[in-house]
Amino acid sequence: MRVVALALLLATASSGAAPATAEPLYIVNGLIVDGSGGEPYKGWVAIEGDRIHSMGRDWPAGRVAHDAKMVDARGQAISPGFVNMLSWATESLLIDGRAQSDIRQGVTLEIMGEGNSMGPWNPEMKRLIQQRQDDIKFPITWTTLGEYLATLEKKGIAPNVASFVGHTTVRVHEVGESDVDPTPEQLKRMQGLVRAAMNEGALGLGTSMIYAPAAYAETPELIALAKASAACGGMYISHMRSEGDRIEQAVDELITIAKESGGPAEIWHMKMSGRRNWGKLDTIIGKVEAARAQGIRITANMYNYTAGATGLDAAMPIWVQSGGLEKWIERLKDPAIRARVKREMMDENADWENLARRAGNPDMVLLLGFKNPKLKPLTGKTLGEVARMRGTSPEDTAIDLVIEDGSRVGTAYFLMDEENVKRQTALPWMSFGSDAGAPSAEGVFLLSQDHPRAYGNVARLLGKYVREDKTTTLADAVRRLSHLPVTNLGIKERGLLKPGYYADVVIFDPATIKDHATFEKPAQYATGVSNVWVNGVQVLKGGEPTGAAAGRFVKGPGTGRCPT
Repeated sequence: MRVVALALLLATASSGAAPATAEPLYIVNGLIVDGSGGEPYKGWVAIEGDRIHSMGRDWPAGRVAHDAKMVDARGQAISPGFVNMLSWATESLLIDGRAQSDIRQGVTLEIMGEGNSMGPWNPEMKRLIQQRQDDIKFPITWTTLGEYLATLEKKGIAPNVASFVGHTTVRVHEVGESDVDPTPEQLKRMQGLVRAAMNEGALGLGTSMIYAPAAYAETPELIALAKASAACGGMYISHMRSEGDRIEQAVDELITIAKESGGPAEIWHMKMSGRRNWGKLDTIIGKVEAARAQGIRITANMYNYTAGATGLDAAMPIWVQSGGLEKWIERLKDPAIRARVKREMMDENADWENLARRAGNPDMVLLLGFKNPKLKPLTGKTLGEVARMRGTSPEDTAIDLVIEDGSRVGTAYFLMDEENVKRQTALPWMSFGSDAGAPSAEGVFLLSQDHPRAYGNVARLLGKYVREDKTTTLADAVRRLSHLPVTNLGIKERGLLKPGYYADVVIFDPATIKDHATFEKPAQYATGVSNVWVNGVQVLKGGEPTGAAAGRFVKGPGTGRCPT
């Protein structure tokens, strides 16, 4: 054993990692899929402390490690931890830090901040957020985004966490929720908030442009804020103004923002929304690849389903939502305004992103979550079913549900083409994000219904698309689940199996990994991932969570060096 230990020490020294002071944990006999995209090979990985200590090929038959310090991965793959490029675990982690739906799929890093981030918040924002809480209720003990992420780390969570600062959040902080343009002074303060968040560790600026009040922002405002982010090494990442009828113009705007700001940009959950837009995929790929050929850093991420999930606000015009949720509901109670809203909801060519129309019919709109206990029996029914039950039009039904629930009402829209989804999974610049929380299949999380992507997005990629449909290789899928996203984000020493890198490590079976969540029964864990380590601590063992709180606040490239 002394000879083996000496060999390992020499190998580690040559890799630049610190010499071992105690026997590492050895994961042996696995298929190494290291995140680089290179050919997998049979080998072993050693973990010491929070880092990968060493690794190599073909564990020698004569080499022995102490039983407590060895995991046999025979018949399974060993890979870096996976990155959820669009996570809404912002609230679920406050309730249950185990993040079971994601940890059981090998996700070790949750990326948050699609338009709304968990700071910076002013007192009025805190009041409204507390007032609008639904099934998940939590005290607000922080003000800034950095304080929130530090709160999660201190509380104890299984995965690592990182976040963009939300454009909507900084806009509401200074301008409020109404359809107004910021004054020069307000825009300057918004830029200051972005820089402050970057200094705390934010990854960049995140936008959600189909929703009020973000939709009220014009391109120059976004460029100004993206410049503040890019000056600190940040990315501009966007749920664009359109994913359907005007997707070409939306991509052009994103490319313009990247070019003008000087930073990289990414499309959140890229899709061609609505049947009449399914044929636009080649055009959009062409726009992205032309920009990349010009040296503009454009990437995208996706979820592996044909339905999106949001709320009934995405079925109503933006103008009626000016001023926030309460003003929106108040307007809907006015008969004249209601009549106008209904007309615009039925307009096939409206100049806003009407997801209900793009879904095609009300039976393609699934109701997922209600705040009002009296409405919870409608969970899992379609808008069409409820309209028929009530004897009202789909438009009236949607309006009534928002008023009665006092919320946007959680909703899934069936919008995308399966063939497009397959093609997108093969794109070399495409990473993956669930656009969902990280719930457990128990307790408060069962009071509403999740989109199945919360429980199956990664496993669906590796099971259905890699193994069954063969749209991409195992090595490239793992690269785009690990090394590609962290490289895009400027995160160092993660995303690869490499000596000296943080030990975010997953053991999974490529032959059996599978998603089980469905739209009818979404709260079903994926299977096929047996063991997960986060920062060298085992958080999943034998397919079950250990309860270990190993997750850390992973900070962006501008941390501590962005002038405020």
